[in-house]
Amino acid sequence: MAKKDIEIRTKDGAARAGLFGAGAKAGVILYMDAFGPRPALDGMAERLAGEGYAVLVPDLFYRHAPYGPFDAATAFENEDSKKALMAILGSTTQEMTIRDSGAFIEALVSEGVTGSVGVVGYCMGGARALNAAASYPDKIKAAASLHGGNLASDAPDSPYRRAVEIKARVYVGTAGVDRSFPPEQSARLAEALRAAEVDHIIENYVGMAHGWCVPDHGAYNKAGAERHWKRLIEFFSEALR
Repeated sequence: MAKKDIEIRTKDGAARAGLFGAGAKAGVILYMDAFGPRPALDGMAERLAGEGYAVLVPDLFYRHAPYGPFDAATAFENEDSKKALMAILGSTTQEMTIRDSGAFIEALVSEGVTGSVGVVGYCMGGARALNAAASYPDKIKAAASLHGGNLASDAPDSPYRRAVEIKARVYVGTAGVDRSFPPEQSARLAEALRAAEVDHIIENYVGMAHGWCVPDHGAYNKAGAERHWKRLIEFFSEALR
């Protein structure tokens, strides 16, 4: 499926994005992991687009362009790339992505999406997907997080704090052992979503490590990734059709 390169005007500049499945009526925004847009994420977006969605993969780090590229398997092992990546991560706030997400939704509409919109985020994108759902409840009907970190941390921008604002269905897939989303955060998130009466599933992928879904990540696990695809496709089919 062909990729269409587009540029999205935001309040802070212009974000590059890839669009797959142009012409589909239902849309999905794929919030990247920490290593930026790259062929691995393009392949994931293309696979999801094959299910009948227009899938947008925006560059959340556009304020720092040009940067990288970063190798997902080794970026944190090399001191120079780790330092550069951590600087970008630290200065790309949740509030920035929340603000940008309005422009992302508008970009899908301008590309012909007239139906429901869903979001899915990996790693750092997981929390951003849930915060986007809380920020645009009339637009976003389904929100998924895979190995998302700090979904229910003590940080003021942790998405569990905004559970009452979420109207979308929510799916959270967690790594079996993940320091960025330990059991106490999972319990806190579950309680917040239950109290807010959000239709949700939190699923623990036992034996998987943080990053298991993304094919160029050092923790990639093919069987676990296929399980996530089965769940994600079913989730979006039920929530967006």
